[in-house]
Amino acid sequence: MDLAFIPSPSTGVIELGPIPLRGYAFCIIIGVFLAVWFGNKRWVARGGRSGTVADIAVWAVPFGLVGGRLYHVITDYQLYFSEGENWVDAFKIWEGGLGIWGAIALGAVGAWIGCRRRGIPLPAWADALAPGIALAQACGRWGNWFNQELYGKETDLPWALEISDGPNRVAGTYHPTFLYESLWCIGVALLVIWADRRFKLGHGRAFALYVAAYCAGRGWIEYMRVDEAHHILGLRLNVWTALIVFVLAVVYIVISAKLRPGREEIVEPGAAEDAEKAGDSAKDGAEDAAVETAKDASVELTKDGDDAADTADARKKAGADGTAASTDDDADERAAEKDDTAKAAKNG
Repeated sequence: MDLAFIPSPSTGVIELGPIPLRGYAFCIIIGVFLAVWFGNKRWVARGGRSGTVADIAVWAVPFGLVGGRLYHVITDYQLYFSEGENWVDAFKIWEGGLGIWGAIALGAVGAWIGCRRRGIPLPAWADALAPGIALAQACGRWGNWFNQELYGKETDLPWALEISDGPNRVAGTYHPTFLYESLWCIGVALLVIWADRRFKLGHGRAFALYVAAYCAGRGWIEYMRVDEAHHILGLRLNVWTALIVFVLAVVYIVISAKLRPGREEIVEPGAAEDAEKAGDSAKDGAEDAAVETAKDASVELTKDGDDAADTADARKKAGADGTAASTDDDADERAAEKDDTAKAAKNG
């Protein structure tokens, strides 16, 4: 009995009282939040306003979900529209089935709308978000693990994925292609981050690098899968898609670097002025605080000076009183001595 394998969950749903939490949807939601959070950090670092990435994501995410589902339903139409199938299942996105190609394509349309409304260039926004999208895909692929789907060929490797018997699947151990793609996406994110820092990628080239790197991995991972798919000239449809998109991304990088080298100096109009105003406000606040501190210190010094003066006056007064008292005592003593002398003379 082999003990070295990756177990699959017995169910893809966790019941939180009356609310069902589906693993596939949960992974997608976590991925979206991760992409927006990391994209916002990169956008601000490039000179944009905090919150802009989230505002545009409000447009991009719904468009992306619709595009991803449309691509899946169109390319796997037999799962929903063939004899014996229920076409209503095409709307059950929580059961799995999102095509990244459609998600990126239609998501870009939503992002373009959001960027136009904010008056910022779409390529710059896409560059900031690129590694975050790769990380989001790394999270999203674990949704396939919850659904026990999109695995590879049978294998007895120690990291094989255990699949239980169920609809459209046979129990056994298979290549965990979901894990391969998740790890590959993490590598793509790190590659884009490094290249962007090293070469100052701009005008959409960081995003194009993400696309090219992802396609390079998706091609060989897709080739390992055994789920039903359309084939063209012996290759799965998604392999052909990966090849074509890879070539287009590389061509864009080359042409863009020649036509518009370097990186955008301004990615969001008005953001620099906001930063300058914030800096001025902070400077004014620091100056006001310094003035208040100086005033407090001056008051304390004045108070201390007054106390010292009062102490000196008291000491002078005490000294004067002591001197006067001493003088009076000396006079009394001299008078007493004169009286004693006079008495002695009289008696003598």
